[in-house]
Amino acid sequence: MKKQKLGKSDLEITRVGIGAWAMGGGGWKNSWGPQDDNDSIAAIHAALDHGVNWIDTAAVYGLGHSEEVVARALKGRRNRPFVFTKAARLWDREGNIYGSLRAASIREGLEGSLHRLRVDVIDLYQIHWPDPEADIEEGWDEMARLKEEGKVRYIGVSNFNVEQMKRAAALAPITSLQPPYSLLARDIEGETLPYAQRQNIGVIVYSPMYSGLLSGSMTHARVKALPPDDWRSRNPNFQLPLLQRNLSLAKLLGQIGRDHGATAGEVAIAWTLKNPAVTAAIVGMRTALQAEGVVGAAELSLSDFEVEEIEGALAPVNLPLAS
Repeated sequence: MKKQKLGKSDLEITRVGIGAWAMGGGGWKNSWGPQDDNDSIAAIHAALDHGVNWIDTAAVYGLGHSEEVVARALKGRRNRPFVFTKAARLWDREGNIYGSLRAASIREGLEGSLHRLRVDVIDLYQIHWPDPEADIEEGWDEMARLKEEGKVRYIGVSNFNVEQMKRAAALAPITSLQPPYSLLARDIEGETLPYAQRQNIGVIVYSPMYSGLLSGSMTHARVKALPPDDWRSRNPNFQLPLLQRNLSLAKLLGQIGRDHGATAGEVAIAWTLKNPAVTAAIVGMRTALQAEGVVGAAELSLSDFEVEEIEGALAPVNLPLAS
């Protein structure tokens, strides 16, 4: 599987990585609903067997549970993948999530992640959100200190804008940025991606299939059946009138994919990888079958004509005016 260097680091990563957000299971804010741990482990094994060499998770996914599942999946594996995780999202005893970039919180979060992941060093440690924004410098300074101490190999940011990255970069180099990017979320094309490319900051995008909506397997019935604790049930792109357009777009991706022997999801992912600023894409997967249907995106190359056809299908949708 093709690999690409992540920013200024020496990490050569495959162009798709395993996303472990949904593997946190249900019962917490921003969950994807219930998830079977055995299915998660099977998905990780399937992706690794196809050559994927990195996993992205976060302490907050399942309030620590996703990291524990990743550890179980990697136990006994001969060729261990790179493990990326994230800091600065904490939770109280009632499961309420909040942001903290205080130095003590960053360090405490790392120790918790090392314990749950059962590793001695994190390959890439990332600030999950710039929240609270006033504490970016304190948080990033502590991240740099952890790197100097050898507890993490590289440090990156997630969901930062250009100005926030400039503030962090004034203190210590940024290895990577993790932003949302897909056909349905393109805000970063204007300033963020060009800045990252100029600064040689690696970009690993998340939700390239817009959380399964562009996978080709989503239907009106599946959307209607989303459990109440699945955050997608509250997202406008999963509701009419946007839903109809988005499902039509997914159908087109499937048609283009058939010419390549690929799935709609693989086409959606490959579209993000065509941007020269993007190093790789984080791909969520919940079963081995889903893993089989997305890993091919790493080798899929779309023609300029296909890209134009895809983007031409993104006609604006007239939303009702707010009352």
